Amino acid sequence: MPTATVTARALLLDMDGTLVDSDAVVERCWRRWAARHGLDGDHVMHVVHGRQGHLSMALLLPDRPMEVNLQENRAMLADETADTLGIVPVPGAPAFLAALSGQPHALVTSADEALARVRMGAAGLPLPETLVTAESVGASKPDPEGFLKGAAELGFLPADCLAFEDSGAGISAALAAGMRVIGVGPRALAHPATHHVDSLEQVRVEAQPDGGLRLTLG
Repeated sequence: MPTATVTARALLLDMDGTLVDSDAVVERCWRRWAARHGLDGDHVMHVVHGRQGHLSMALLLPDRPMEVNLQENRAMLADETADTLGIVPVPGAPAFLAALSGQPHALVTSADEALARVRMGAAGLPLPETLVTAESVGASKPDPEGFLKGAAELGFLPADCLAFEDSGAGISAALAAGMRVIGVGPRALAHPATHHVDSLEQVRVEAQPDGGLRLTLG
């Protein structure tokens, strides 16, 4: 990819697929769920990335009462939290987060806080001080609420923030919030992020004298 340079005042980071490679766990849990409901596993996996579980269930089983989805999602979260086999950092994530130490950044994830803490810990990654998790919002990605809340908690306007995402739902949410978006990894390529990188190994972060951040991509 050609080199690009972008600036921002703060970064808002998705977790699964962006910082943490949890695909093995997600595949195991959601394919079991798909089999129980007689659904095609490949189709289910196409839907679930980036969204809260109960919203994915609502899209996949649209005639089912939401209270059933919420109940099953609680069980799904318990299964996912208990399963850390195969969780690793996305390439470049440790150095990327180390470069952000002391700089304004937040985690904006569709996981609940317990799952976020388990997965970041299993990947050996530091948890940002500012967390926007499933409990923090009333609407899941692709709704922009989580990114808007993350910007507000850090004290910056959405236009001053740069989001990092891997999923279509997450990229749509960040764009709807009025932010530029760096799409990370192959899953992001199908969606209209502002820039794409193959991995976080292609991102270099430099703090600027004015307090902003300069990022070199590529």
